[in-house]
Amino acid sequence: MTFKWKYGLVFLCLLMVEVLIGMYVHDTFVRPFIGDLLVVILLYSFAKTFVNLPPAHTAISVFIFALLIELLQLFNLAELLGLEQSKLAKIVLGSTFDPLDLLAYFIGIWICLIAEFRRLTTNSH
Repeated sequence: MTFKWKYGLVFLCLLMVEVLIGMYVHDTFVRPFIGDLLVVILLYSFAKTFVNLPPAHTAISVFIFALLIELLQLFNLAELLGLEQSKLAKIVLGSTFDPLDLLAYFIGIWICLIAEFRRLTTNSH
């Protein structure tokens, strides 16, 4: 396990953006769609900060994790666990299933892969 400060910095910046979106944006596009797109990039950056896996492996892992969380929302996991009143549970598990979230996760992961491809091809020249 290694610490890659560039990924850590991206993670911290995205975390701040996500917090600001959560606190101040109450619309029907940025908060639900862009927030979900950014959250997979945030998770990818967090994972790459500490784990030295190839970009594709990390991206697939994060995407599967995001899909799993969304699937748990479909089955109302927070409610099944009696956590529907918990703000933390709603943040971590989410509260409602939305098929558009799957698209947001997919786009976010593609952004990660494109950025990694560009980084790797630029560094190899």
